[in-house]
Amino acid sequence: MNKIIDISQEIFSCKVFPGDPAPKNTQLLSIKNGDVCNLTQLSMCAHNGTHADAPFHFLNDGKTIDQLGLVPFVGNCFVARHDGNVTAADAAAIMEKAKAAGAAERILIAGKATVTAEAARVFAAAGIKLLGNESQTVGPEDAPKEVHLILLGAEVVLLEGIVLDNVDEGRYFLSAAPLNLGGCDGAPCRAYLIK
Repeated sequence: MNKIIDISQEIFSCKVFPGDPAPKNTQLLSIKNGDVCNLTQLSMCAHNGTHADAPFHFLNDGKTIDQLGLVPFVGNCFVARHDGNVTAADAAAIMEKAKAAGAAERILIAGKATVTAEAARVFAAAGIKLLGNESQTVGPEDAPKEVHLILLGAEVVLLEGIVLDNVDEGRYFLSAAPLNLGGCDGAPCRAYLIK
């Protein structure tokens, strides 16, 4: 029997990248107040919680989230466990494991990992479709631009803010379709793995 593993953050209690607005909900209608239904208005950044970065996030002529299609976000993936900086050698080792598992197009890194520019170049050269991690940004939090330019410039979609606490290393089926937000640089996702 297949096991479904939710790897998404709950939006209103999610981690927020420093400086980004936190998500908020406002109850516009309420049955308990005599309204016909409950109706909620949302206010949030496209990069709150578990979300995808489109190339347009850092490249003004890059594709927006609605131009990416679903292929990068749905398919076999490899979950690798790593803590600390991901070096070029670490990235190469992750790619070897992913190839051996038959899941080298989508890489998710579990743990407190920071992808370095050198690792980003290895992943980009490998031609992966998606790179995900547990942090709210793939590169260093204080200087994420270089890593984003390398990966998004190679049209590697980024899946940030995933939750992989109890996920073992190995091959899974990933579904992380972003909301279809026309013209946007990113979008929230409900991401899950199937084992």
